Amino acid sequence: MVNEQMARDKIAFLASETSQATDALIELRRQYGDVGTHKADVIVALGGDGFMIQTLHRFINRNLPIYGMNRGSVGFLMNGYDDKDLPARLEAAQTTLLHPLLMRAERADGSLVEGLAINEVSLIRESRYAANVRISVDSRIRLEELICDGVMVSTPAGSTAYNLSAHGPILPIGSPLLALTPICAFRPRRWRGALIPETSKVDLEILNPDKRPVSASADYTEARNVVRVSITQERAKTLRLLFDPEHDLEERILTEQFQP
Repeated sequence: MVNEQMARDKIAFLASETSQATDALIELRRQYGDVGTHKADVIVALGGDGFMIQTLHRFINRNLPIYGMNRGSVGFLMNGYDDKDLPARLEAAQTTLLHPLLMRAERADGSLVEGLAINEVSLIRESRYAANVRISVDSRIRLEELICDGVMVSTPAGSTAYNLSAHGPILPIGSPLLALTPICAFRPRRWRGALIPETSKVDLEILNPDKRPVSASADYTEARNVVRVSITQERAKTLRLLFDPEHDLEERILTEQFQP
């Protein structure tokens, strides 16, 4: 985390569509007003992790700090909810800088699809046939052939989402790593993925794409019938996520790993 001295007086509130979030939105606007997102110094997002990801995407070009309060079912990226002393909490909050992943997917017809991912870039088979994928990291082939349902590259922010469901590792927010995680790997059967530096360039080449078609997704951007996908960190885009100083991320990571 980094300490930033930035104005956080002009607050805009956003909420997911759940009743818990909308009730909180009404109460916070009653207490603190709402300048609107076009005038805001800081965005307060009310919901769960999914809504936080939506909000980060929405303001990815605005460079606004975003402070989340948990009014959803999952709140790994959120602070606890409390409507008291919000300006003081925002002033004391610490900033975590995030950079999204950039997906460049080449389709079988030669077209190129690009998309940004805050959670993960994933490849998934499109047919009853398993996907065959060659994996290169920084132009060096690391896995000649992975036979699987799919494979993903996850950011620390996304490591508790799809990546965790695929038995990938949880990465602390702000760690300089990415998780490269297979989805239902058939061969090599014992390969469980890898942790790679965040500066890595990952190239995924689809073997026999005519018989074994594969789609690629970067959060909300999807490309079907891809033949190769490159994934890099997009350093030109910076997201600012605010956390309370007492936000016990280490304990949350530990607890999540022992959930039944």
